[in-house]
Amino acid sequence: MLKSSLRAATSLACLGLFAAFGFASQANAAANCIKGDRKPPYTLGWANIYSVPTWMKQTEATITQEVDKLKAAGLVDKLVITDAQGDANTQIQQIQSMIDADVDAILLIAGSSTAPARVLADACAKGIAIINFDSLVDTDQVTAKINTDSNEWGDTAAKWLIAELGGKGKIIVLNGAAGISVSDDRRKGADAALAANPGIEILAETNTAYNVAPAQEAVTSLLFAQPEIDGILSLGGALSAGAILAMDKQGRPLVPITGENARQFLELWKEKGLKSWATMQPNWLGAFAAYTAVEALQGKEVPAFIKVPLPIIDNSNIDEYLAKANDFPADGYIYSPWDEALFASLIAQK
Repeated sequence: MLKSSLRAATSLACLGLFAAFGFASQANAAANCIKGDRKPPYTLGWANIYSVPTWMKQTEATITQEVDKLKAAGLVDKLVITDAQGDANTQIQQIQSMIDADVDAILLIAGSSTAPARVLADACAKGIAIINFDSLVDTDQVTAKINTDSNEWGDTAAKWLIAELGGKGKIIVLNGAAGISVSDDRRKGADAALAANPGIEILAETNTAYNVAPAQEAVTSLLFAQPEIDGILSLGGALSAGAILAMDKQGRPLVPITGENARQFLELWKEKGLKSWATMQPNWLGAFAAYTAVEALQGKEVPAFIKVPLPIIDNSNIDEYLAKANDFPADGYIYSPWDEALFASLIAQK
C-alpha cells in the first residue's frame, strides 16, 4: 500500500516521505550482507565442521543456550545444525543446503580458509547474515568475523616460554591440525619471538587434532628421539595434557609448558606443580556468534571484525579456574563467564 502511494505521489511532501523511507531501509542494512528485508523470528544455521572434540560440543552448547534466550524473546524460531565430520567439502554442501532452505543466518567455524568462498558469496548476495568465528575464512563476503587474536596467542606463549628458559634451551612445538587457520595463525604468531632468540632450538614439531590421545601419542614418539627437552611450546590445551601424560609415563622430568584452558591440563598443572602459562579460545564465541547474527539481522551496526581479548591463566589465578572445574566436562574446557552485556560491549568496542 505504501509503495503504491509513493509511486502515485507527485507532491514534494510525498517525495520527502519516499526519501525518508529509503534512508530507513539503508539503516536496516547496517552490516555486510544484510538487506533489511528479513524479519523475526529468524532461522539460524550452525554449520559445524565437526562435533566430536569436546571443545566443539561445549561451543555448540553455548549456541543452543543463546538461541533458547533468543527464542524466548521472540527473535529466533529455529536452529538448524549440521556436522561435516571434518570434511571441508561436506561443509560447503551443507552450507549450500542452508542457502537453499533460505535460513536467515549462518554461523560458521570453517574447515578451510579458502574453499567456502564461493558458497559464502552466494549466501551473502541473498541477504543471509554470516558470522564466522574461531577458524576464519579469507573472504570478506561475510557479515562479521569473531575471534581472539591467534597471532597474539602464539607470540605471547612463545615469549613466556623463552623468558622461563632464560632465552636458551631445546624445545618441542605442539600445533593443532595443519591447514586450520586458528592453528596456523597461532604458530605464525610465535615466529618473531623465536627468531629473535637464537638460543632457543626447536627440536621437532607436531600437528595433531586438539585431543589428548593423538597429542600423547605424537609426543611419546618424539621422546624416544629427543633425550633432552627443556621446554614445550604447546599451542593448545589438550595438546599440553597429552604431552604431560607422555613425559610422566616415561619418567621424564616435567618442563615449562604453555597451553590452554583445558580442564585436564589445568588439573595436571596444579597437581604436579608445573611452571605453566595458558590462555583460552572461549567456547562462548558460539553464543556470541548467534547473538551477533540477530543483531545484524535487526539492522544494528556490526563491525566486520570483532576482537575478543585473550584472558591469561598463570599461577596467580589458576585456582579461580579450578574452583569451577566441576561445572565442566572432565575432558572439557573451563571458560570464562558470558552474558549479553559482555557481547554488547564487545560489539561496541573501538
